[in-house]
Amino acid sequence: MLVKEANFTRLCKSKTILTVNGQYPGPTIYARRGDTLIVNVKNRGNLGITLHWHGVKQPRYPWSDGPEYITQCPIKPGANFSQKIILSDEEGTLWWHAHSDWSRATVHGLIVIWPKIGRPYPFPKPYAEFPIILGEWWRQDVEAELLYFLRTGGDPNSSDALTINGQPGDLYPCSPSETTKFIVQKGKTYMLRIVNAAMNLFMFSAIASHKVTIVGTDGAYTKPLKSSYIVISPGQTIDLLFKANQPLGRYYIAAKPYNSQPAISFDNTTTTAIIEYKGYKNSSSTPAFPHLPKVNDTASSVNFTGSLRSLATRAHPINVPMNITRNFLFTISINTLPCPNNQCLGPNGLRFAASVNNITYETTKISILEAYYGKIKGIYGDDFPDFPPLFFNFTANNLSTSLWTPLNASEVKVLEYGDTVELVFQGTNLVAGIDHPMHLHGHSFYVVGWGFGNFNASKDPLSYNLVDPPLQQTIAVPKNGWTAIRFKADNPGVWLMHCHLERHISWGMEMTFITKNGSMPSESMLPPPLDMPPCT
Repeated sequence: MLVKEANFTRLCKSKTILTVNGQYPGPTIYARRGDTLIVNVKNRGNLGITLHWHGVKQPRYPWSDGPEYITQCPIKPGANFSQKIILSDEEGTLWWHAHSDWSRATVHGLIVIWPKIGRPYPFPKPYAEFPIILGEWWRQDVEAELLYFLRTGGDPNSSDALTINGQPGDLYPCSPSETTKFIVQKGKTYMLRIVNAAMNLFMFSAIASHKVTIVGTDGAYTKPLKSSYIVISPGQTIDLLFKANQPLGRYYIAAKPYNSQPAISFDNTTTTAIIEYKGYKNSSSTPAFPHLPKVNDTASSVNFTGSLRSLATRAHPINVPMNITRNFLFTISINTLPCPNNQCLGPNGLRFAASVNNITYETTKISILEAYYGKIKGIYGDDFPDFPPLFFNFTANNLSTSLWTPLNASEVKVLEYGDTVELVFQGTNLVAGIDHPMHLHGHSFYVVGWGFGNFNASKDPLSYNLVDPPLQQTIAVPKNGWTAIRFKADNPGVWLMHCHLERHISWGMEMTFITKNGSMPSESMLPPPLDMPPCT
């Protein structure tokens, strides 16, 4: 993969963006379940960069996971890094993206993982597969946008367009001629492999006049779920099938934001691609437009996400941890920090921040993995709290501003090999409640429960789904609500967990797990490669 700058024109304006192999979006990686890949990354851009293989567990090998200053330091301009991608039980669609600054706005692409040779899909094989990468486009330089909002302490500027496979679509200026188009044959069934690569937006999406059947998410199969729309959070992937069973014609695939917080500005536009039936004569006709939920339709969002179930068959079994050894409750909050002379653009002249259990993550000078493996003292602490330091009515209105200020720290949570973890994400209404797509590196987890309001430890677990909960790596925690996940700490290494809304991770909504080695060589972290990017 050659990381380099290239010139692209969108919305009537040209600009230079960071790309892989000169492509936007970047190339798709194809593999089969259990493969090991070597990706030679050559950085010929003007910024240090890291690449993350989102949803790949990387068993015993965090060295190629990618988040900057967590598992590696950035690959410097002019340098190379051969990253080993170790696939295990993932099957379906994942993706890769930059994990440094805001480079992932343009540096991203799909990972398609087919079954092993001789193993079928758990559904009739589709006639063809189409990629759908949902993204955002800024007219201005994205790194300049990042530097501006971090300097001013306010919210980032909204994007100027949403995109499907890098193209805004018919509803934007200077865009219709480049709109993404798919040609289908009547009577055939197709698969869409969808990722939400947007920086800061959940999205609703639908195909005009066509029902879809969801069959997978985050590299794992699901029970077939029929729906007229999907909602997909940043970082999440969804595999769906649709049958070309409508009259010959042209039909829009459309995507627009879902946003539960009216106080924030966002890109409230709609991106489109076109499905055109082969043999249709009037190829210049206006396509049919799908019905999409309203932009603030929380019920449609949670009803869709809450309907996902693991396939849970003999060929694709699941293993939900039942005997929990570690229980955690993590609050996820928007916060504020003091600003000199109250001159920042956040609330009350303060600076926006974000936290997990009231800790805003403070970036270390070298990677946590290097410090952990090399036993380097003083880089991070190992005292991340199991529970929030202060209990209050997390989802109440008009919470006291005295609760807004977090701590700044570089704390990790250490797990023993084989620990079985139940973690409840608790959203809060500090500053402004909003949905949070939480992503855990190095693991998939079972989403066993969710609800609105404050988690009740005595009542809510009684309604957990321990039979066929969906297996995911990214889950949307509803606004002023909670979500419970379970996973087994059987992957030794250093693993980041963070909100996949880019402005929130930029504000510090992240933390890190360290899973210690087990007693057997097969339960121990592998040594680092010789070409790890140096931190100095």
